[in-house]
Amino acid sequence: MHLHIVGICGTFMGSLALLARELGYRVTGSDANVYPPMSTQLEQAGIELMSGYDADNLDPRPDQVIIGNALSRGNLEVEAVLDQGLPYISGAQWLAEHVLPGRRVIAIAGTHGKTTTSSMCAWLLESAGLEPGFLIGGVPRNFGVSARLGATSGPFVVEADEYDTAFFDKRSKFVHYRPEVAVLGNLEFDHADIFPDLAAIERQFHHLVRTVPGKGRLLVAAGEPALERVLEQGAWTPVERFGGVDDGAWRLELESQDASCFRVSYRNEDGGEESAVIEWSLTGEYNARNALAALAVAHFYGVSVADGAAALMRFETPRRRQEVRGEVGGIQVIDDFAHHPTAIEATLSGLASSSRAGRLLAVIEPRSNTMRLGTLRERLAASVGAADLVWWYQPEGLDWSLEPIIAASPVPARCLGSIDRLVADIVAEARAGDRIVVMSNGGFGGIHELLLTALEGGNG
Repeated sequence: MHLHIVGICGTFMGSLALLARELGYRVTGSDANVYPPMSTQLEQAGIELMSGYDADNLDPRPDQVIIGNALSRGNLEVEAVLDQGLPYISGAQWLAEHVLPGRRVIAIAGTHGKTTTSSMCAWLLESAGLEPGFLIGGVPRNFGVSARLGATSGPFVVEADEYDTAFFDKRSKFVHYRPEVAVLGNLEFDHADIFPDLAAIERQFHHLVRTVPGKGRLLVAAGEPALERVLEQGAWTPVERFGGVDDGAWRLELESQDASCFRVSYRNEDGGEESAVIEWSLTGEYNARNALAALAVAHFYGVSVADGAAALMRFETPRRRQEVRGEVGGIQVIDDFAHHPTAIEATLSGLASSSRAGRLLAVIEPRSNTMRLGTLRERLAASVGAADLVWWYQPEGLDWSLEPIIAASPVPARCLGSIDRLVADIVAEARAGDRIVVMSNGGFGGIHELLLTALEGGNG
């Protein structure tokens, strides 16, 4: 059977393509933005990629078309699908119908940290011999792929996004998954192109809560007012909270300022307690909280706190999550997916708290739909306070100016509209010991490799 995916290089759709290929489908796909790491793993899986959207991409005629949620009416390929009467479906519905039946589904939801937490969950379950399947919006380096089927009767970890499903299905994607366990990691306003306010997102999260069975589990981050409002709308599943200090089943205590060492504790309903100390290469309290959520998931499936902690100390961050892309002359280039003010602040604070000497240089592309709309721009200046120097990229098509952000910045900041000039300016400034962290939810014009090449030239 020939399955064609329109918008195949999105993190969700690309992962879906890998699952379809593993199930034996012939898979092709098209996208306007084809770049690594997704394009690389798709090509390695034998999936034919077409650059750009066109009716010709549907020849030969596929048996079914999966249409990504980034595509809308007016797109040439979408219009051709409709005009030709081809069977079409959303990615979330295809996953629910062809992969998830019979599986013990674990949905990882929240505004931030979904990819990292999903990767941790899959790794803990894998380390326990449970052979989980997973679909993750990134490439977990412990596995090397963003999706796999795993054991057919085992757990399946899915990164559960609240973004809408498709142009013909405006429900959040995660309502299709019907999980046994749902992690609600945090919740704040995002996706301003879809939701008018935070209350609208809270309603979607409650729709997810409604689908979790009474024999399952809701694992909810402590100290999150929006999540508490979600639960106040009704919950029919046992709730365990994680991340609190004095209350909740799952507690966290930092033993180092940068959160590279921390203690986790679990107290069950009978008063029994398990605890362990985790020392790992990651930094930032937000990553420790993600780890706590993953431990809670694994524990539900029979993994002890001690065994889970041991596995976490062998965990490698997913691609594009504080990923060191290279080092030249003592200057590190780090890639990170942060694109929301909260995520930018958390990433920079976590990196700044490490014991490594040298400056932290931030390079940021405001690329997400929320950022391009300027919805949260008043929070951007304060989000970079942990950096020593910041470069903002003003891309073409951004309808608002970054200059007020520069003026209000708590640290020295610059704004450039050319990637070549951006690279030249950064390289001229950087010196041994510096870390350059590049933050974007897109390819950013290949700036990571451009920086490394330019640094090599400057040190040659």
